[in-house]
Amino acid sequence: MQDTFLSEFKKRGYFNQCTDDTGLNELMNASKIKAYIGFDCTAESLHVGSLMQIMCLRLLQKYGHQPIVLLGGGTTLIGDPSGKDETRKMLDKKEIDKNIKSIENVFKIFLKSNNPSIKPIFVNNYSWLNKLNYVKFLRDIGKHFTINKMLTFDSVKLRLEREQSLSYMEFNYMMLQAYDFYELNSHHKCFLQIGGSDQWGNIVNGTDLIKRKNKKQAYGLTTPLITTSSGNKMGKTEKGAIWLNKKILSPYDYWQFWRNTNDDDVEKFLNLFTDLSSNEINNLKNSNQDINNLKVILANEATAMLHGEKESKDSELTAKKTFEEKSVGKNLPIFKIKKNMIKNGINIFDLVLCTKLADSKSEIRRMIKNNGLKINNEIIKNENKVINEDNFDINNTIKVSHGKKQHVIVKII
Repeated sequence: MQDTFLSEFKKRGYFNQCTDDTGLNELMNASKIKAYIGFDCTAESLHVGSLMQIMCLRLLQKYGHQPIVLLGGGTTLIGDPSGKDETRKMLDKKEIDKNIKSIENVFKIFLKSNNPSIKPIFVNNYSWLNKLNYVKFLRDIGKHFTINKMLTFDSVKLRLEREQSLSYMEFNYMMLQAYDFYELNSHHKCFLQIGGSDQWGNIVNGTDLIKRKNKKQAYGLTTPLITTSSGNKMGKTEKGAIWLNKKILSPYDYWQFWRNTNDDDVEKFLNLFTDLSSNEINNLKNSNQDINNLKVILANEATAMLHGEKESKDSELTAKKTFEEKSVGKNLPIFKIKKNMIKNGINIFDLVLCTKLADSKSEIRRMIKNNGLKINNEIIKNENKVINEDNFDINNTIKVSHGKKQHVIVKII
């Protein structure tokens, strides 16, 4: 039986809930539709936590449907309370516009733009939310929302149960998101919203609003919250978020993130975050390959998708040189320091702080105490160690390592 969008969506592990999966499947098999996912613009880049949503947009394109990427220039001014314990930091419009421009570049890497029928449509909800007349909005839209129902949604209920404050501004967020869906249905003939499981209430509000105002059937589809086998939220590490932007996170660090996947998560992540078919993944699983080989395949596939084949292969080669040959691979992250900083020598604490391998001197002390800090593969045991130009090679570089997995190059400029 030939796969459909929804059957592959389920097979890969993207499926959590649908307002009417039978009706949606019939609609998508009978015609090509437009579907949207909304993204916050609170930072200059998305991170791996948004990657599953991006993969859903890629899957839409694969089956001939057109994705709409909604960048929340308007709603980011307010902040989505879903899954949050406190009010988000308020950003001004100038910051948000700058973030939107940067985030758009991520989608241009992941999504195909050469076919007009599936080319992504980028919309910014500021363009319509900014024009709303508050009284008119309350009369036309607010009358379709009851406080009783709004209080039942997790984004509100969980905050109140924990006795954490929820501003009236945030309380309005679900109405604005529902209005987004209504706006896209009215002007772009969009009939599907996809979002994370924490967006379920907001999505259902949107389908209800479209039914009441436009007398049309729209659909909502959610993906599960992805956690690792150890229970951690996907994309969160000790060193922070795994960004989808090489200016913030190097291709090598991105490759290493996937290479360090827990054994129990490899098959799941191959399905969720690569373009390998289910048959290919099953064949890999049944080929009795070493789990570390599968991790390398995952890292190569995921990195190539974002950074390209060359960066992916260079990262693999760098890892091999670094770990197996104890040499310096060319794709390690590079941190530059000026020559005058090293002229009279630089103490080990200041050098390591320049590399961002540690955030404080106390953290560096622990690294030294646990024999976890190395310079050019030699363990540092002395807290008073001073690094000078003689420690750098003919290319003015030195390798600094924390444990077996974190390695960077410091270069004199």
